[in-house]
Amino acid sequence: MGDVQRAESSNKARLAIMELANMISVPMSLNAIVRLNVPDAIWQGGANTPLSVVQILSRVLPSGGGDPENLQRILRMLTSYGVFDEHLNCSGDDSHSPERKYSLTDIGKTLVTDAEGLSYAPYVLQHHQDALMRAWPLVHEAVLNPTSEPFVKANGEGAYSYYGKKPEMNGLMQKAMSGVSVPFMRAILDGYDGLKGVKRLVDVGGSAGDCLRMILQKYPHVEGINFDLPEVVAKAPSIPG
Repeated sequence: MGDVQRAESSNKARLAIMELANMISVPMSLNAIVRLNVPDAIWQGGANTPLSVVQILSRVLPSGGGDPENLQRILRMLTSYGVFDEHLNCSGDDSHSPERKYSLTDIGKTLVTDAEGLSYAPYVLQHHQDALMRAWPLVHEAVLNPTSEPFVKANGEGAYSYYGKKPEMNGLMQKAMSGVSVPFMRAILDGYDGLKGVKRLVDVGGSAGDCLRMILQKYPHVEGINFDLPEVVAKAPSIPG
């Protein structure tokens, strides 16, 4: 490798480590657009019409307010990761500073609330709750002392015990699991018929029972059992079958 190639490789390495060091900006920006309800604001029942940041703010904050410049920074960054498509309008007198509009890509559409009230948005929120964020800086301590669980050290008790005492967190987890599992189970049931001969089915870690419910709807002869922690099952809806 020549000097020029070595220099180029070193430059790429420095840029790569800078990107890795700042990677937290991606999930935090996802968290922001979910909290602001940006995906649903753009989607508008399937229109997915490209909108400017001012137009988006008018939908998420009907009473007015908000900083379009800060929202633009978030959207442009997530555009670089394929969450949004950016559309430039270079016409008019302001062609040197084109208006930017945003629509959802297929990735962005996963954050849109569907007819059943589900999406991947709760999954994003679930992974960035305060209790988890407090634990991440302590991950290295699990290497130094494997008996020291970062979540316990940060929050005083284990995750399941902690969540069991926090109804809002437990509810968010169930909604996140539903948003993730339902699309996958729908795809599985569309292409797999191996459950036709099953008489009794136990869904271990079944959360709110969405997957089991979908299976029983297609195969009503199956006896289904949703097996999970008591506090999880207690909040799960009853499923016929």
